[in-house]
Amino acid sequence: MIRPVASDARTNARDEASALADALPALSDEELLDRIRAGEVGLYEILMRRHNQRLFRAVRAILRDEGDVEDVLQEAYLAAFRNLSDFERRARFSTWLTRIAVNRALDRRRRRARVVQLNPWDEDGPASRGIGPGRDAPPEDPERQSARRELAHLLQDAIDQLPAVFRPVYVLREVEGLSVRETSESLGIEPNTVKTRLHRARGLLRKQLIRDLDGASADVFPFGAMRCDRLVSAVLSVLGRPRR
Repeated sequence: MIRPVASDARTNARDEASALADALPALSDEELLDRIRAGEVGLYEILMRRHNQRLFRAVRAILRDEGDVEDVLQEAYLAAFRNLSDFERRARFSTWLTRIAVNRALDRRRRRARVVQLNPWDEDGPASRGIGPGRDAPPEDPERQSARRELAHLLQDAIDQLPAVFRPVYVLREVEGLSVRETSESLGIEPNTVKTRLHRARGLLRKQLIRDLDGASADVFPFGAMRCDRLVSAVLSVLGRPRR
């Protein structure tokens, strides 16, 4: 299980990680991997923070217990680190990492089974393309912010009610905005299967949701700073790297 981190330590770790990320803004995942393989293990923290949100959402779509989700994320990051030499760059690092996390989540779900921007009416692509305020949009008032939070909860509950086979496809395509090919590679299924499952998921959501869900997807399954710090600290602790 992930061990809690003291509040002051979380704040310091977050500030220092932010400064580190700011100092290396132009480095791609692959460039960071080269430096990590060369011995700069501390840079793995940047990769974790860079991909925490996507991995959390992907695993959360499979395992609805958030304690299990964080455990799986820790396992996935450790497994990826220990197998960096196996990453052959035939796919993007983020896809390879997501696939590891998804496989771990599916394994855990099978074990448990043995012992016991968003517009769902749009058929033409990721809803994230037409959702949410733009960068130049005026700030939302408190009532609008509250409404968006309520809509996000409605959407999250509706996604949780989708059949397990549809949830990961919907979350990766509509919430994370991955392409059909990226989703296919991440989940290990055929592109046509991605399209079919997404279509079915949208149809089911239409039956469950109220009509106006503008702006909700950006707030679904948030991966906040405290959770991010806890996960990063736990992985670095196992790797024997003290937090800066």
